Amino acid sequence: MYELPDSELASIDAWWRAANYLTVGQIYLRDNPLLRRPLTPEQIKPRLLGHWGTSPGLSFIYAHVSRIIRDTGQSTIYLTGPGHGGPALVAAGWLEGTYTEVFPDVTRDEAGMRRLFRQFSSPGGIPSHVSVTTPGSIHEGGELGYVLVHAFGSVFDNPDLLTIAVVGDGEAETGPLEGSWKGISFLNPVRDGAVLPILHLNGAKIASPTVLGRKSDAEVRSLLEGHGYRVVEVSGSDLPGMHRRFAAALAECYASIREIQREARDRGTPGERPHWPMIILRTPKGWTGPAVVDGEQVEGTWRSHQVPLSGVRENADHLAQLESWLRSYRPDELFDRTGTPIAEILAANPTGQLRMSASPHANGGLLTRDLDLPDLRRFAVTDDEFGTAIESTRRLGDLLAELYRRNPDRFRLFCPDEVNSNRLGSVFDVSDRMFAERVEPGDTKISADGRVMEVLSEHNCHGWLESYTLTGRHGLFASYEAFAMVSASQTVQHGKWLEEANHLPWRAKVPSLNILLTSTCWRNDHNGFSHQGPGLIQNVITHRGDVSRVYLPPDANSLLHVADHCFRSRSCVNLIVIDKQPQQQWLTFDEAADQVERGAAIWPWAGNDGGTADPDVVLACAGDVVTMETIAATEILNERMPQLTVRVVNVIDLMALPRRRDHPHGLTDTYFRELFTDHVDVVFSFHGFPGAIHQLVHGRPDADRFHVRGFIEQGSTTTPFDMTVRNRASRFHLVMDAINNARRTPPGASELLAWCEERIADHERYVVEELEDLPEIRDWSWTRKG
Repeated sequence: MYELPDSELASIDAWWRAANYLTVGQIYLRDNPLLRRPLTPEQIKPRLLGHWGTSPGLSFIYAHVSRIIRDTGQSTIYLTGPGHGGPALVAAGWLEGTYTEVFPDVTRDEAGMRRLFRQFSSPGGIPSHVSVTTPGSIHEGGELGYVLVHAFGSVFDNPDLLTIAVVGDGEAETGPLEGSWKGISFLNPVRDGAVLPILHLNGAKIASPTVLGRKSDAEVRSLLEGHGYRVVEVSGSDLPGMHRRFAAALAECYASIREIQREARDRGTPGERPHWPMIILRTPKGWTGPAVVDGEQVEGTWRSHQVPLSGVRENADHLAQLESWLRSYRPDELFDRTGTPIAEILAANPTGQLRMSASPHANGGLLTRDLDLPDLRRFAVTDDEFGTAIESTRRLGDLLAELYRRNPDRFRLFCPDEVNSNRLGSVFDVSDRMFAERVEPGDTKISADGRVMEVLSEHNCHGWLESYTLTGRHGLFASYEAFAMVSASQTVQHGKWLEEANHLPWRAKVPSLNILLTSTCWRNDHNGFSHQGPGLIQNVITHRGDVSRVYLPPDANSLLHVADHCFRSRSCVNLIVIDKQPQQQWLTFDEAADQVERGAAIWPWAGNDGGTADPDVVLACAGDVVTMETIAATEILNERMPQLTVRVVNVIDLMALPRRRDHPHGLTDTYFRELFTDHVDVVFSFHGFPGAIHQLVHGRPDADRFHVRGFIEQGSTTTPFDMTVRNRASRFHLVMDAINNARRTPPGASELLAWCEERIADHERYVVEELEDLPEIRDWSWTRKG
């Protein structure tokens, strides 16, 4: 059993007391940071914001992990699930010197300490949680539930990294966290790094007890052992006893991790899934803070969660108690006369990039290597394949397989048990599914050496990819469209992270978060209404400013070029939506390359406007099924009303629609005018909710002339064409819209309108009686003319 030397104990305890002092100072003080004068109400912030309760435990763990790093040289990052432990991690970065390196005005002296305190949870300052501004972080601590998925994603294909993941007992109640304990079932000790989870049980949330905090030790241990962990327990509040016990537990766990890795790496194969260690740490909530306030117990209760002393500006007793609390850490012993941490504290820090706040793994753009990308022509639809229906995502699967071949240490596909279903199964020609649990004879393409990540959890897949990219690697998350909403909040949070990181010059650009949605709302023949929902498009375009990208490739060649673009991009959220079913192919390889670059283009071979500046109507489309309906509608108009001049515009990059001032991908005013004119009405057939297009074209010339057809929450278990009819987006509805919104009404308009209504009625009768679409709909295809 490891025995912590007295000299080490003193240094760790001094570092911990300094971190606690800095934490309390950030919550309360605007001046007099070292208490060189008696504390007065004027030196207290006008608004007291922040979270004390979890912070001393986080700093305690941090101090001890730093000792392991100093002794072993282990590359380590530190992720904190207790979301608002921000002041503890900011304090750690300041004590390690990293904070001053990235924010030079926050110097490591009295003046810098004052600035550190004033900026916390203040206008123009930093948030109260562990955010993108916190050096060493890759985990946004504001929304709970994701610390373990981020931890595991960070170590995949990262064999030299150890990630410490502190799980708060409040966070442990969330669904995503409960599912993420399964990460060890997908960890390969030969190829991957290691995660050390530390479940910090302090017993309380913001206003009530936690479930695990009130369970017996045996029940909690049994739960975690059932997930496959070897549990090491430490509890108490006595000092220095807690330092000695936790140091021993941490040393034991680290030795166990290294032995698991050594054995597997010596063998060259992972073998049976090991029982990875984890720690259950029980300490009082608000440890070392005020024990009793106004006659109420605070330390060890929910009352310490945020600001234990809330009336310090008005209540003299609270002010005196705050000063006593701050002085209990003996700041005169911790900082010299300039406010710099004493040598004993600085000696507790690792050096250089071994400091957890300075690890390049937490600034993954520094470690990013470009993907080795193949020539896309190898996978393209050729001219002689036009006129046939092709599963476009299968061509993408072929590309992904080649990415696996060329990039064995920096590319992965993450998918909730749907790789084959989404027609991406070519990846299994290169790699098995990763699975560290028992493999049985009937299993296919499953092994502990696999690198395709399938787990039936959108939260795990999304979170793994987030941290995989944030630590410098590349990947793709593929899911059914409707169930991307399960992890939609993660998409939004990651976008927020990237957007804020773009404003921090010391944050290096990272590979983009790439999301592929298939099994879309228009083609769920057997799953029905529950599987029909394009809502993530709305979330991405609404919430994520200039980091958001939404692509709606209509065919295989455009999908390949979009994917290539996304894999080359940095620090974006790239959302790609295309169905997996056989579909028409429209664009040659070179045409697709050009249109993906431009974002949108006129399809002259589909319309009949002959390049005129002012057609009678513009038919626009964005999305695969709605593109097919648009082309079919154009064919009807060309045949039955050729005197009506129709222009067809296809949009692949949805973010080309806003003005350039609103989004960097926005089309120039000139090119937008070339496509849509300034005044001709546009009938826009859209994959998602119609309101998205109205939102995006706001501010464009005469935006009210855009008439959008899209998904309007009408669905069922039905045929593909019936979905378009139910949502009033079928070819017949588009023909009627074109007639009703054209600049002029050619002869025969009323007859064609009536014909369209009859065809819709015919369809509605036929589909119920025959259980399939009309033959002329079902067998329709388009042959390019020119």
